Amino acid sequence: MNKNIGIKDILVRFDEISKHYVRELDKYSLAELCRKPSENEWSLGQMYLHLPHSTLNLQLRLAEQCMALGGGNEEAGHAVFEQGSFPPVRIQVPADLQYTPPQPESKEQLVAKLKEARRRMHEIGASLQNIDPERLQRKTTHPAVAFGALNAVEWFTMVEMHYRHHLLQKERLDAFLQTRLTGHDS
Repeated sequence: MNKNIGIKDILVRFDEISKHYVRELDKYSLAELCRKPSENEWSLGQMYLHLPHSTLNLQLRLAEQCMALGGGNEEAGHAVFEQGSFPPVRIQVPADLQYTPPQPESKEQLVAKLKEARRRMHEIGASLQNIDPERLQRKTTHPAVAFGALNAVEWFTMVEMHYRHHLLQKERLDAFLQTRLTGHDS
């Protein structure tokens, strides 16, 4: 696969989905964004904060680490990349401060964070297009054992897949909010 075309394609798809998330914010009040289906589930606003937070503090940070330092060469989690997406299942993380995002302060905060993640994706994408192919073989390990060690392009690709995966959660939260508006349980 031509890595330049792949990176550009990922950026196009990421831009589309990122803009979709921003446009969708117009539908909600801040109160709706903070409403949780249950105590141990995230609100829509928390999910929105989770996306750029994991992009900036996990996936892109580890992509940069691969480009700079490198890591092991273990092979795991490549089924996700062969499928081109996460499995369509709910992934629950422990309900603690390390994983649970805070409630959003404002819609503007959410837009700013999403835009910051887009900007960094484009910066990292440009770096990946110009990097020595030897450095693309370096890997770092994902904190979730299921994914194993990934290289910089895989980390970069994971961002778009992660945003797409959370569309399923957004659908569930939209249905929850709609039920609350109409007063009907389905």
